[in-house]
Amino acid sequence: MMLEDFLLSLGHQVAAICETVGEALAACESPNFDVAILDVNLKGESVWPVAARLREHGIPFVLASGGHVDPPPPEFAAVPMIDKPYTIDRVTPAIEAALVGTAAS
Repeated sequence: MMLEDFLLSLGHQVAAICETVGEALAACESPNFDVAILDVNLKGESVWPVAARLREHGIPFVLASGGHVDPPPPEFAAVPMIDKPYTIDRVTPAIEAALVGTAAS
């Protein structure tokens, strides 16, 4: 919820909040968003299938972690990541890096 508040205060709109990998995969099929922030662990499920789907669709994303997680798979090692505690000072550059990374692709 704090992350959502940060995004709103930065002038972003939150298109959806997905609580499971299934919900997130469904949201990827008709994207109405420019960038996604993916928690690496959604209710015990690995988010990597969602990351792969976003990449297939050319949608930039940021990884979010509560810490103490394994590093991302090699194909997502260069994706910007934010760790808790989430702060505006961490969120802003991660989103900017994700958007720049997509523009460079």
